[in-house]
Amino acid sequence: MKAAVIESAGKVTVAEVPDPAPGPRQVVVEVAACGLCGTDLHILQGEFAPSLPIVPGHEFAGEVVALGAEVTELRVGDRVAVDPSLYCYECRYCRTGRNNLCERWAAIGVSTAGGAAQYAVAPVANCVRLPEHVRTADAALIEPLSCAVRGYDVLRTRLGAHVLIYGSGTMGLMMLELAKRTGAASVDMLDVNPERLATARQLGVTGAAASADELDRPQGWDVVVDATGNAAAIQDGLDRVAKAGTFLQFGVADYATTATISPYRIYNQEITITGSMAVLHSYERAAELFAGGVLDPEVFISDRMPLSRYPEALDHFASGAGRKTVVVPD
Repeated sequence: MKAAVIESAGKVTVAEVPDPAPGPRQVVVEVAACGLCGTDLHILQGEFAPSLPIVPGHEFAGEVVALGAEVTELRVGDRVAVDPSLYCYECRYCRTGRNNLCERWAAIGVSTAGGAAQYAVAPVANCVRLPEHVRTADAALIEPLSCAVRGYDVLRTRLGAHVLIYGSGTMGLMMLELAKRTGAASVDMLDVNPERLATARQLGVTGAAASADELDRPQGWDVVVDATGNAAAIQDGLDRVAKAGTFLQFGVADYATTATISPYRIYNQEITITGSMAVLHSYERAAELFAGGVLDPEVFISDRMPLSRYPEALDHFASGAGRKTVVVPD
């Protein structure tokens, strides 16, 4: 089969690799679409993936074409979206319900072959059947949406909060859509990319600007979300949190990224600083929200490129062009 392969740091190709075979409790999925994500760029840079080469792609959906010997929950022909998370279920964090912090955390497309290929293997437990009205080629959006749902689980925001989001890429826009549906009084968005800010305005953001100084909220925001991973944005966001407010580190920053905090201000103003890591008990809920129309795929997916052009698609995504880029069969 054809697959994208990150061979070593900085090198990605499309090559022929052996067709996968399912284990007893696994299925083989013929991939209909696979989304590109910042995590894929980190893997290309030699981070995250425990070893290379690897077939990337942790945001994917497709049709089941083969079943393991012990699979009874699905049938060949079922259309599914796949939660890429792989846990040990034995460590302290798994046993206390914090599987996303698993000491042996792994993921399809990160530590095992992923969905940037014609076929991918997944545990049957990780597959969510799609309802008839959901297009398979759109359902690659469910995985990033499940990360955003996890982010809002962490925030536990109250009704009427004023929210500021840094970054109007796919994840920032998803956080915007969830903020609108969780009772925010206002949602403002910052980005230096005018095209992405235009999309935020299309989706009904309260205010959109390149800098928080352009927005009229000198007292700060109740909730500040960084969806960029950019050091300057993170530092600025920490300084924009209102008294009793919360800062959520949602974007994936480089390992070496640092920011400065004021311990006295955190104490004196009762500011909470927290993070959200990947997916936790949120994939099925994201699938239901997606089926209910929480996102418009035509807005969120800006580019659909053939698998054979995966290196070009990755460069396109890295340039900041468009919104969500997905690769589809040739």
